[in-house]
Amino acid sequence: MSDSRSGRMRSVTKEEALGLLGSVPYGRVVFTDRALPAVRPVNHVVDDGAVIMRTHTGAAVLRTVGQVVGYEADLVDDAPTLVWSVVVIGKVEIEDRPEAVARYERMLRPVVDLPMDHVLRIRPQLVTGFVLDTLELPDTG
Repeated sequence: MSDSRSGRMRSVTKEEALGLLGSVPYGRVVFTDRALPAVRPVNHVVDDGAVIMRTHTGAAVLRTVGQVVGYEADLVDDAPTLVWSVVVIGKVEIEDRPEAVARYERMLRPVVDLPMDHVLRIRPQLVTGFVLDTLELPDTG
């Protein structure tokens, strides 16, 4: 039997979208760097409705503090089929409260061999997402 699947895209609520986003450890931050589009893969956590990430001094994404960025994550299964996708748009803030920084340092382990000296927070202003409700199709072969 072949893995022929089709489905219907269904929008999700903001709360559902943030729950999906919080269920995966990686996403992509989308921003403008020197007037050009830029995308960087990063690990994240969702905490109190915000996207939290750590970065190193000198990272291009650090220059986005105070600016609006996009953040996207998704889940693709083994088929490969896109199962869900979430996009967050919001302003980047630097987190500098010592207790919060220490907490996020415990929650977010670096995936690169660089000191992650900064914690960034994206406060969502717009959250969109969809899931794919799959329908199993009969094998016509």
